[in-house]
Amino acid sequence: MLSSSTSTLRLHQPTRPHRHHPPAPAAGGATHLASPRRWRGHAPGAASPAPLRARAQRIRALDAAQPFDFESRAAGLLEEHQRLKIAIVGFGNFGQFLARTFARQGHTLLAHSRTDHSALASTLGASFFTDTHDLCECHPDVVLLATSILSAEAVLRSLPVHRLRRNTLFVDVLSVKEFPKNLLLSSLPPDFDVICTHPMFGPESARDGWDGLPFVFDKVRVGDCPARRARAEAFLNIFEREGCRMVEMSCAEHDAHAAETQFLTHTVGRMLAMLELRSTPIDTKGYETLLRLVDNTCSDSFDLYNGLFMYNKNSTELLNRLEWAMDSVKKKLFDGLHDVLRKQLFEGSPHAPNVSSSNVRK
Repeated sequence: MLSSSTSTLRLHQPTRPHRHHPPAPAAGGATHLASPRRWRGHAPGAASPAPLRARAQRIRALDAAQPFDFESRAAGLLEEHQRLKIAIVGFGNFGQFLARTFARQGHTLLAHSRTDHSALASTLGASFFTDTHDLCECHPDVVLLATSILSAEAVLRSLPVHRLRRNTLFVDVLSVKEFPKNLLLSSLPPDFDVICTHPMFGPESARDGWDGLPFVFDKVRVGDCPARRARAEAFLNIFEREGCRMVEMSCAEHDAHAAETQFLTHTVGRMLAMLELRSTPIDTKGYETLLRLVDNTCSDSFDLYNGLFMYNKNSTELLNRLEWAMDSVKKKLFDGLHDVLRKQLFEGSPHAPNVSSSNVRK
């Protein structure tokens, strides 16, 4: 890029109509300006250079493009600054699902899992590690815990966190939130940052993209320095860039809502699966919705469903409410049935006993 002073010298040409020659070169040949362009000197008697007006026009064109080049370069630097080195611990179905988007956005990926997924990791440009010591020695910016709920504690306690940088960011994507929050705070050094998140979608529900889907997060502990805050925002920006609906919510509030929005959904889906429902030639839209619910819930492992029950204290209460609701509906149905039967048995009979529904044996 030409410096402003050099550009001024070249652009402001004298108005007198005389030929202006560039300064003679130093011993060695060409004269260099503060630019990647080079102006070459001309020996006496050699052909004269191109007209100065044409040269000035070329320089003006170069200067005019500089602001756009600067903006493009600045945007590139910003994007590069927001790229993270992310270690995914638990490279199963959901970890791989997230990794595809991380890789597409240009983040560096490391992966670890009990099962050898090195071949699949290589297709995503990720480095797969069977030894967690080697993984931690790569000093990732973010360690993403994507294990099952049931194995999270054992996996976290097996990590050699002393090999990580002392302010590494830990993020979990488990479907319950208070349990991993307490686990991370009690297991990690106090200088480590912690964000608890829950992408409220998966490979089935987000097969067409993440746009509009809810992403819940709680910045449990983020150090009060610009670099650590920027790193946390850069991670959250991954989901924001994909169009997720960003929902900041405490872990306790999340679990209270998730018992209804997630555990209830999985419970109903698995109950319907026990009925072995099949498509028929006269399916209604509502019935098709139930079949899709079975597919979506039963495509997840039973460990996930069991974890939703075991590690969310609101789940037991919801099961009791669900059982009460079923009994209430049954009672209403049978009470109506008994009323019909009584009318059929005793209507018109002069000696029909006055029997209340509470005395009818169910």
